Amino acid sequence: MGLLICLGLVTPFHVAPAMSGLRSAFSATRSRSVLGGSQRAVTFDRLLVNVGGDFNPDTGRFRCRLAGAYYFSFTVGKFPKKLLSVMLVKNGQEVQAMAYDGHRKPGRKVQSQSVMLTLKPMDTVWLLLQQSPDYALYSNVGPYITFTGYLVYPDSSSSMSYLNNHLPQPGFLHPDCPPPTDPWYSLTREKAFEEPRSAFSVARTTSVLGESGGYREKEALTFDVEYVNIGGHFNKTSGHFTCHFPGSYFFAFTVGRHPHRAVSVKLMTGRGEVQAMVFDEDTSRHREMQSQSLLLSLRKGDTVWLYSQQDQRYAVYSNQGRYTTFSGFLVYPDWESSILDRTYN
Repeated sequence: MGLLICLGLVTPFHVAPAMSGLRSAFSATRSRSVLGGSQRAVTFDRLLVNVGGDFNPDTGRFRCRLAGAYYFSFTVGKFPKKLLSVMLVKNGQEVQAMAYDGHRKPGRKVQSQSVMLTLKPMDTVWLLLQQSPDYALYSNVGPYITFTGYLVYPDSSSSMSYLNNHLPQPGFLHPDCPPPTDPWYSLTREKAFEEPRSAFSVARTTSVLGESGGYREKEALTFDVEYVNIGGHFNKTSGHFTCHFPGSYFFAFTVGRHPHRAVSVKLMTGRGEVQAMVFDEDTSRHREMQSQSLLLSLRKGDTVWLYSQQDQRYAVYSNQGRYTTFSGFLVYPDWESSILDRTYN
């Protein structure tokens, strides 16, 4: 415990951006429907949060002020008897992910999507509605349409100001601590105050079809697009995230349902412990999506991955629109375990 006192640990690591002023967050809603062809960008009439003033509800655009890794999520309502297609775009028309529903049923429903993006100053992120009159978004005072984004990790060059500004002042050392000129002490301080960071966001651009056959080992869903991989803790070839920093992690995933197939995708840990899942047994010819999210407490070495049911009744749909996405990031490190682990290793 004396070591922790010497290191001057007074607040959780992830408070860093908020304490230093490196803050950017917004959340907006829309209470009116939008018909395809009437406008390109989805705009908003209620702003719930706009920390930093980086989001303009009148244009629907978020403009990056602070370089770093951002998490974005949106939910949109499907208009009765209309198709639904909304794309999250960066800058001009660089499609990052999309929400889609191919049903023309009279009922209303919602679709969601989320992704992390690495942004630099002046980058813009917004929601693009398909321009054809066959498409529309539904909302009312409920509202059905929401758009949220926030800075998870500022660029490391920006975050250095936090690390420097929050070290204890000279003269405030614990009596039993070695002087700061001690090389081991200086190295220990540097390692301890290095903010633990871990985040990933990936997507698939191809479908995965289940096959008939006997028993097979459960295989993780793999990915071919990498938006963010801070720390390099996600392997898109194997589909596994490996925890390097103990703590609480947020995970979110969205999968597309393939025409004429059901969908069953589970968020797994370790060798196959199911933590959450999405399921849709509809086998109609229409494409749509399912989303899920949760927080997990992880230890160093724990693995997290997605598993799609492998028999021929099931499939996961995706294309260049990137229906299928998977994201996760460290919310609160177990700072005591992290410091002790990195101090003595």
